[in-house]
Amino acid sequence: MNRREACRILGTTLFSSSFLKAAQKKSLKINYTLSSALYGEMPLSLILPEIARAGCQSIDIWRRRHGNQREQITEMGDAACQALLKKHNARIRVSTCYPLGPLGLQEEMQWLRQFGGEIIVTGSGRYPDKDPVGVAAKTQVKTMLEKLKPHVAKAEEMGITIALENHSNQLLYHPDALRYFAEYNKSPNLGVAFAPHHLHLFEDEIPSLIRDLGDENIPFMYFQEHSEGIFKKVPKEIEMQQLPGYGGGLDYRLVVNALRDISYSGLVEIFMHPVPRGIPILPTVSEITAAINKSRDYIDQCLAETA
Repeated sequence: MNRREACRILGTTLFSSSFLKAAQKKSLKINYTLSSALYGEMPLSLILPEIARAGCQSIDIWRRRHGNQREQITEMGDAACQALLKKHNARIRVSTCYPLGPLGLQEEMQWLRQFGGEIIVTGSGRYPDKDPVGVAAKTQVKTMLEKLKPHVAKAEEMGITIALENHSNQLLYHPDALRYFAEYNKSPNLGVAFAPHHLHLFEDEIPSLIRDLGDENIPFMYFQEHSEGIFKKVPKEIEMQQLPGYGGGLDYRLVVNALRDISYSGLVEIFMHPVPRGIPILPTVSEITAAINKSRDYIDQCLAETA
């Protein structure tokens, strides 16, 4: 093979590779799930029809204090819930249950499995510190993973994924802890519920953290950003800045680019916290769904601008 022929083949290979990468970049599809907590303690029967209207494929069932749809299901019974889901052609894929913690999920796994659900979201807890960094983060992530082994084994057996939110005042908060998690986690049934709003002090690192964790470690992600309205009563327009496209500071073009780079296949939940917790984010079902759709339109714009 002469030099000219070798260069031609190399150039064709590089072009094909670049073309393939470009095609893959354009193929990102966001799989939305609907948070029941956005509707406060409204009846599940009113929320389920909103799944499709909000451009979602499934629902995430929350419990008190953020909502009470999990308690509603307990009260009506699982059979009645199954019938209600069938009536509205709806599917539960996620159960969010922070009160149970990462070591108290085995019964919830069994409950979720009967509905065909896949992901349980909870916090990571403290081992023994909150927000550890550096060597402390490395040590405590290893300790956490060791403690979780029997629970992860159960999740693997049942086809459930445990998603630990990178929540403030817990182990998985600082970028160091998240990167050590990516390094030492060996199970596809354990991952991070990636929450950008808890990384507002490290906002510049959000895209690189997504890439460092990779698709294999992010089964679930919030589209939510920080606002002073998360913890205190402020004018509604400031509180709503937690939602994408409502004037917050997070550039979602960088976020979706990072998700493209890892070929993200997990679930995304458009989310915000009202004050006080447990109330609907807006007065009516239709207004809440419209707000979600405004955020989706903004994300679609970000996808188009970065394609």
